[in-house]
Amino acid sequence: MFETLITHYESPLYFGTHMAKDAGISEEKFQSIWRKMEDDRTLGKISLEKILEIILKENHCYSERVLKMLVDKRINTKKDTFNHLHEEIIPMLDGLKDKGVYIGLISNCFSEEAKIIKNSILYPYFDAICLSYDEGIMKPDKRIFELCMKKLNVNAEECLYIGDGGSNELDAASKV
Repeated sequence: MFETLITHYESPLYFGTHMAKDAGISEEKFQSIWRKMEDDRTLGKISLEKILEIILKENHCYSERVLKMLVDKRINTKKDTFNHLHEEIIPMLDGLKDKGVYIGLISNCFSEEAKIIKNSILYPYFDAICLSYDEGIMKPDKRIFELCMKKLNVNAEECLYIGDGGSNELDAASKV
């Protein structure tokens, strides 16, 4: 989804560096926990709220107000990405649907991104959705590609995979 159909870079950014600054924590201390937990965040083992709570408590600056501010800013900046769709995305998806093409979505994402994707303007276009946070599998694991094909009821030979190349997804899709 991100950097294939939508981009972060047309919206305000709110990544670990920004959250660390807003929390009053050094970037190094924030990132040491944030990055270490990236796979767990991607695989649905920990939510945005919980990881931020851990970071704030370990750095002795936890408050519900600070937690809420970080969560809200992160969610709002992620939501904003859907306000900057390239002008050809919706017509392309409409064209594929008009031709009867099944469309699957495979995305490595975190808890906040999974919620936003499900509530996005693009979500109804997909016939099958495999979000790493929900499925507990992330690219480049071949199982997430196989799961999407199973949901679409198609064989690998019938599929065309499109992605930005992150997470070694293109090699993984080719192998599947």
